[in-house]
Amino acid sequence: MATRFDPFQEMDRLMNQVLGQQRASATMPMDLFRSGDHYVLSVDLPGADPGSIDVNVDDRTLTIRAQRTARTEDGVQWLAKERPVGTYARQLTVGRGLDLDAITASYADGVLSLTIPVAEEAKPRRIEVTTGGTPATIEAGADAAPQERASA
Repeated sequence: MATRFDPFQEMDRLMNQVLGQQRASATMPMDLFRSGDHYVLSVDLPGADPGSIDVNVDDRTLTIRAQRTARTEDGVQWLAKERPVGTYARQLTVGRGLDLDAITASYADGVLSLTIPVAEEAKPRRIEVTTGGTPATIEAGADAAPQERASA
């Protein structure tokens, strides 16, 4: 029986194993949505040590870091070791209009959840306008043009 040997296939497999782990340890999948007057950011950090999670804000940059340490045990023969280890890090530039001093964070079931409130000055509000002696109300909305309603 003849076998076919491809030296590049083995090299490719080894490179993917090494680089794949480095790439996987650096990724941090996230979801971001707005709910009312706050944003919710959920970041997957499976197996991260809770004490290693660091969230900080510098100017308009939100940085999230976490560490996942390798399991080391004496007398163990590994049959497969595919789970990435190392430091997870992600930086996001956040826009104006958020209350960065009031961010809250919680970590449960491998998910870090941040709640970022909208600043008071960025929330939509109603402004009473008087035109020609007749008061009118202009309602400001996030995605709608101002509308004028005359009151009698």
